[in-house]
Amino acid sequence: MTNEALQTTIESWFPDPEFSQPQFSEEGSQFLNVSVEADQLHELMQLLKHNPDTHFDYLFCLTGVDYGKELGVVYHLESTIHRHILVVKVQTKDRENPIFDSVQDLWATANFHEREVHDFFGIKFRNHPNMKRLFLSEDWEGFPLRKDYEDEINMVVK
Repeated sequence: MTNEALQTTIESWFPDPEFSQPQFSEEGSQFLNVSVEADQLHELMQLLKHNPDTHFDYLFCLTGVDYGKELGVVYHLESTIHRHILVVKVQTKDRENPIFDSVQDLWATANFHEREVHDFFGIKFRNHPNMKRLFLSEDWEGFPLRKDYEDEINMVVK
């Protein structure tokens, strides 16, 4: 499926997704990028996985991002059947209680990726079966990959 066909398919499911076409100047991406509202995330992901035309059966990357004012998650999906790739992005301005729907019920590998994002960015995933720290100790304060994180002992400041 071409990027144009993927975009048309997604637009038939949701009226207002935001797309950015592949450009090597944008984050080095050659894949179609789609940004969705948080309340549409799980439904879109479910359709992307189970629709026979898209069949995104492989979540190969899930990472948190601190954009400054917003926190977000970026998902890289691949169809091993159709050999197409898509990048899905979701953001929230709620830095105090950032939460998105978990996709670990769709792709088991998301389980540990979501725990890692929670550990380092403080983003929670609704309906995740085991949302506890993965790398940092339970008494760790703060989220080290946020831009506003400060650690007086371990930070290197220029």
